[in-house]
Amino acid sequence: MHANVLTAQVVNRSQTKLKILKFDIKTGKKDVVMVEELKPWINLHDCFTPLDKGVSRYSAGFIWASEKTGFRHLYLHDANGTCLGPITRGDWMVEQIAGINEAAGLVYFTGTLDGPLESHLYCAKLCPDENSTLQAPVRLTHGKGKHVVVLAHHMRKFVDIYDSLDSPPRVSLCNLIDGSVIMSIYEPPSTIPGLERLQLEPPEIVHIQANDGTRLYGALYKPDATRFGPPPYKTLISVYGGPGVQLVYDSWINTVDMRAQYLRSKGILVWKLDNRGTARRGLKFEGYLKGNIGRVDAEDQLTGAEWLIKKGLAKPAHIRLYSWSYGGYLSAMVLARFPDVFRCAISGAPVTSWDGYDTFYTEKYMGFPSEGAESFEYGSVMHHVNKMKGRLLLVHGMIDENVHFRHTARLVNALVAAGKPYELLIFPDERHMPRRHRDRIYMEERIWEFIDRSL
Repeated sequence: MHANVLTAQVVNRSQTKLKILKFDIKTGKKDVVMVEELKPWINLHDCFTPLDKGVSRYSAGFIWASEKTGFRHLYLHDANGTCLGPITRGDWMVEQIAGINEAAGLVYFTGTLDGPLESHLYCAKLCPDENSTLQAPVRLTHGKGKHVVVLAHHMRKFVDIYDSLDSPPRVSLCNLIDGSVIMSIYEPPSTIPGLERLQLEPPEIVHIQANDGTRLYGALYKPDATRFGPPPYKTLISVYGGPGVQLVYDSWINTVDMRAQYLRSKGILVWKLDNRGTARRGLKFEGYLKGNIGRVDAEDQLTGAEWLIKKGLAKPAHIRLYSWSYGGYLSAMVLARFPDVFRCAISGAPVTSWDGYDTFYTEKYMGFPSEGAESFEYGSVMHHVNKMKGRLLLVHGMIDENVHFRHTARLVNALVAAGKPYELLIFPDERHMPRRHRDRIYMEERIWEFIDRSL
């Protein structure tokens, strides 16, 4: 775009219609470049990329990423906003545009072509060939896992920062033509002080089916059978479950999940499951949550627990949940909705009723309270409190500016009214997640004490 032009993305309140607007910053003139409408919602992104080098017949046009097929893919548009065709397609998604070589007619991007548990750098033709079928992108990163890349401005090299369940992060300088390694910038030491003592074991990645047949991915942290005997084991489910987040993927961050590893070392099976509605599986998968928060997400977590029991991994009367924020909400919701399966939950900074949360977030995923009163009522933890049988530990910072302490207070009122026991751990000077070292230590000790008593 010209130096005097400002481009903006604007969505309507329901976040189903997006306009790309072009402003002349000298005259104030506004032009609508493109309009897109999608259901159940539009995810904002920063993949809008002007073609402004003046070296091709598409200069003055732009690249846009749309989820109109159910997966985010790249499309070429001319200067008037007309779509000239797709650059990528398939049942996978583009994550970020890493760079464009307009002169060579190539676009580089990260995506999930090799599966939703990994992230790789790919290259595709910038200009669709009208006379031939769309060619598959070429993968440039090597080795499984998660790759974060930075391309050199001259478009001949890139830095690859990558890790996997089996490998700590390492950094390489690579050739942008074929992805070959030019030199190693950083290699983790063969022995990391203290790491062997921790006896970290990567989780086992598995997949199960939701009740509608959708594939779901889970991660298992199994106790050492030579120390604790064969399964079934007491089980703790570490859950998030909300949009925009993926827990289960091939990354070192899951291997160094120290809470999961500590619990595993105590003979507790830890389980993570990305239910329908979580990230990096496409808009259709994410869109299951529209107006259904507290329904499909909770039901998938139940499906996961039942799978663990069926496989003989979890003891039926010893399944607990733990998490924070949306995960804290889901922990409390699952405990209340399925009292015969789940026996206790640690619920940190939970949203307990969506009529009291951030409007931009809530209206995107739940719609408006005036139009979906039943969904808002059912999605409130308080609606299900009367069925609750298990033990509940609520944890919250009293100056939480994200999920206000009012959410926990409302749930406490409902628990008291229903005659249900609960435990409360509050931090007067903490926000959404305790950060002070002293408070973190205290919180971890109290959480483990609660888990130990409950198990």
